[in-house]
Amino acid sequence: MILDREPLNMSEVSEILKDIDDSDKKEEIELYLKKFLKAKPGQAKKIKEGLEELDSLKIKREHIVKIVDLLPSDVSDLNKVFTDVSLSEDETNKILEIVKSSK
Repeated sequence: MILDREPLNMSEVSEILKDIDDSDKKEEIELYLKKFLKAKPGQAKKIKEGLEELDSLKIKREHIVKIVDLLPSDVSDLNKVFTDVSLSEDETNKILEIVKSSK
């Protein structure tokens, strides 16, 4: 039963998986995460909190999840996340600084 629909970054998914009993689906998800997970849980939490502190109306929960998952290193990578919103240079620099400072 689905109680709530909320986007989760891959680090949050890996934490949730720890509480789930072993199954074939769990193994598939763990293999996927092992292959694509870039941020450690502490790093992901730090980035998420930093982005939420910016308190920008342009940065939605979906954007935060993608930033944490992809860890963009430059403006072109960040623009791939924000396809529906145009960020100012100042906003872009703040986001990239948060990602860089968490590494």
